[in-house]
Amino acid sequence: MQQTGRGRYFEDFHVGEKIMTESRTVSEDDILAFARLSGDNNPIHTSAEFSKSTQFGRQIAHGLLGAALTSGLAWRTGVLEGTVLAFREVNDWKFIKPIFIGDTIHAELTTAETKSLPRIGGGSVVIDFDVKNQAEETVMRGRWTVLVASKPA
Repeated sequence: MQQTGRGRYFEDFHVGEKIMTESRTVSEDDILAFARLSGDNNPIHTSAEFSKSTQFGRQIAHGLLGAALTSGLAWRTGVLEGTVLAFREVNDWKFIKPIFIGDTIHAELTTAETKSLPRIGGGSVVIDFDVKNQAEETVMRGRWTVLVASKPA
């Protein structure tokens, strides 16, 4: 399994290839900062006392915070550094299990499809994401499409 790489061009992506990200632990500060930034102050995220009465029994991270952290983890692999042209779409994203304060998440990225797009000077790369917690339970998964530059002539 490929661990990391720097600045892959479109031609360097191969269907079926897997890349593992680093891990990141989610803190209460992360959740509160995201609540302030997004304006989503739902007490299931921001209030320990309120959260005790929910089905989860404690605070959970915003689903979109988990997705944003996953984006950062993917970026930190370096595979798109200097070669990504655009983040194009998110498809089939599923929030499967909650992320709790103190959970440590990482993602496995699998190249699912590639399509050459000469008119943009690169191609489309579809990447499947499987985001897991420290117990290796999938907490979210989905598919992202990015546009990546071709190797210089």
